[in-house]
Amino acid sequence: MLNDVLIAPKSGAATAKAAPSASRRPIEAPPNATWAAPAKATSGDPVADLREAILGKLAYVIGKTPATARERDWFAATALALRDRIVDACMDSSAKAIPHKRVYYLSLEFLIGRLLSDAMNNLGLVETTRAALKDLGVDLGDVEAAEPDAALGNGGLGRLAACFMESMASLSIPAIGYGIRYDHGLFKQSLEDGWQKEAPETWLAEGNPWEFARPESTYTIGFGGHVTMSAISEGVIRRHWQPAETVLAVAHDVPVVGWRGKHVNTLRLWKAEAEAPVELARFNGGDHVGAVSARARAEAISRVLYPSDSSDAGQELRLRQEYFFTSASLQDLVRRHVTERGDLRTLPDHAAIQLNDTHPAIAVPELMRLLLEDHGLVWEDAWHITTNTLGYTNHTLLPEALETWSVELMERLLPRHMQIIYLINWMHLEEQGRHGRADAAHLASVSLIDESHGKRVRMGHLAFHGARRVNGVSALHTDLMRSTVFKDLHALDTDKIVNKTNGITFRRWLHNANPDLTRLAVEAVGARVLDDPEALQGLADYAGDAGFQARYAAVRRSRKEALARIVTDRTGISIDPSALFDVQIKRIHEYKRQLLNVVETVALYQAIKADPNRDWTPRVKIFGGKAAPSYVQAKLIIKLACDVAKVVNDDPDVAGRLKVVFLPNYSVSLAEAIIPAADLSEQISTAGMEASGTGNMKLALNGALTIGTLDGANIEIRDHVGAENIFIFGLDAAGVQARAAEPGYPAKAIAASPRLAAALDLIGSGGFSPDDRSRFRPLVDDLRHNDRYLLTVDFDDYWRVQREVDDAWNKPKAWWRSAILNTARMAWFSSDRSMREYAEEIWRVRVG
Repeated sequence: MLNDVLIAPKSGAATAKAAPSASRRPIEAPPNATWAAPAKATSGDPVADLREAILGKLAYVIGKTPATARERDWFAATALALRDRIVDACMDSSAKAIPHKRVYYLSLEFLIGRLLSDAMNNLGLVETTRAALKDLGVDLGDVEAAEPDAALGNGGLGRLAACFMESMASLSIPAIGYGIRYDHGLFKQSLEDGWQKEAPETWLAEGNPWEFARPESTYTIGFGGHVTMSAISEGVIRRHWQPAETVLAVAHDVPVVGWRGKHVNTLRLWKAEAEAPVELARFNGGDHVGAVSARARAEAISRVLYPSDSSDAGQELRLRQEYFFTSASLQDLVRRHVTERGDLRTLPDHAAIQLNDTHPAIAVPELMRLLLEDHGLVWEDAWHITTNTLGYTNHTLLPEALETWSVELMERLLPRHMQIIYLINWMHLEEQGRHGRADAAHLASVSLIDESHGKRVRMGHLAFHGARRVNGVSALHTDLMRSTVFKDLHALDTDKIVNKTNGITFRRWLHNANPDLTRLAVEAVGARVLDDPEALQGLADYAGDAGFQARYAAVRRSRKEALARIVTDRTGISIDPSALFDVQIKRIHEYKRQLLNVVETVALYQAIKADPNRDWTPRVKIFGGKAAPSYVQAKLIIKLACDVAKVVNDDPDVAGRLKVVFLPNYSVSLAEAIIPAADLSEQISTAGMEASGTGNMKLALNGALTIGTLDGANIEIRDHVGAENIFIFGLDAAGVQARAAEPGYPAKAIAASPRLAAALDLIGSGGFSPDDRSRFRPLVDDLRHNDRYLLTVDFDDYWRVQREVDDAWNKPKAWWRSAILNTARMAWFSSDRSMREYAEEIWRVRVG
């Protein structure tokens, strides 16, 4: 697949922007060209060869000597030396011919994190790199730490996309991922007196040694303007979009190497640029700022991930981002298909385009526009191609997360697309009438336009209607899609919605994140565990073995000690590695119920204060996650967690029994430190609201026991690890729906729970905010009067199960048996399994 990186498109390709100079002219090569890697002088000693390669990069690319190089310079030199080997792996691959079919994975997020460990591990060069750097007096750990986390994602959605890309490469599924090359991505989080503060994440400040800039792959993206018509023959009218503004999308490619370097795919990220960097006439006339205003407006598109949409300008920027990367990606893949195959009518046979959530749903009218306007197809052919090429993954049932855009904004920013959407919708509704389904309620439900609160385009409905298959990401989520948010659409085509439960790459989340546990698994069940996740099931035979339990516990202890050092370094809080590490790490959102965890922490604190002589189980509560900048309630929850931590951690009555930590700036690399050290995994979302979850899988794979609701993939985790090896509490999805329909349920739940009432009273009265006693009243008042996420209803059962956790922790033999069984029985949750299912049942593409 890296052939798509190394071999640029032919000159004059159908939709690529013409190269303005020889330096941007693409390499001309036959599409089936076989490339041979250039010969390299080798000594026969892999360590010596890599050492010399690193020194060469340090001198001739970085421009430093070993005496003047910083750790960041050593990282860049090492990454460049390994990148050469990734290119070699591609060149040496036998898959040089054009693949029969490619997957194109469109996602607004790719939370790839640091890539050095991935590259070393998948190329089998970890120890070689360690030895080469050691010969140069450099520590590999310091080099790895010098790599910034690629700030290209927010949470599970982006991390899932990264796992899927790695698995597709490992399974030799030809694929190209498409996203945005954010300059700053998601913000850098700091805590000032417990309040979240956001700053730009400067991950690209010193460049990205993994990427290849591809200025020859540049596409023009339009916005605004108007639509004209022309008659091309009798009765045939062609519409033409005349954008008022154009922006360039410039490709930057990151190679994604699969396991053992057998296959390499491409992550193509788009950077927004202005067509003219400066308006010279205005500049020379003295308007120095105005002369670059168009550039600033264009580059804002790829500046920041998820700009706040609390303003009209913010909403417009979000839509510009989504259309920008979707249009560039579709233009790119259409150009590639025309170059390789010629006839666009065969696109469904050779391309599978997967839309990761609703962000790229604009692909439906955009692909139609390209086929109709740029390639002259008739509507029927264009619609057949579109609906047989696109697939749509839904990740949420929350109405506010199912994107809609005002018709006014769409008509102003994308007028041609709004015309196409109207026509798709008209034909769709006419079809309902022909089948006797013309009542107003039904038509309103299935329409692509929601007219209940002003006219808005339903992007989820649009993606559903334009896709060949729509998939959920856990069994429960898929069932709820069929019965709730897409109920009426599902009734029109009962075969369209399918389930594909999420997965995680074990190379990243076990091999790299927990090498000691990986070595223990290899020693127990053999090296096959490195290639086949199913081999992990062999660990179940050792779950009751006292010697193996001791070694497993020692691995956990080592990782807990390492995490304790990180906690002290970043927060100043000292924690005891022998305590139960109770972890909740995820995006801060009310439905994920970090607040439930904090309220239970307050109740536990009160219980310890009331009975300090009781033999309490030592526990460290560890939180991590970011709140959206405009999400006031979520930011207040972070502040509450931090204020509770200050009081609890400074109280001598609870010393050694309870500590609370909020680790700032949660990221992939921080997750890699936390997850192997976790004893308890908090997966406590309101049942029916978490689509799947992947953090639950990572934590269970590393042996943390789950405390959770019957939500998302928790259900399937329970089914695989065994009900006796997981802690389940609370209402199920049906129970949530029934209870939410009862008037006054929060007040009833609080009245029935003295423990909950006391905790809420302490929080609401300023017990943790003496400087502002009303600070947390909004949180408490909302729980008392609204409680949309049923925290009050589930609280007592949550408290009960937490005390079961205490009892279980005090029985180490049983605890470690359950932990080992969690690791052994998580094999099914490999993203390799997910990708095989997508490939066989949705994309219809060969594996390997």
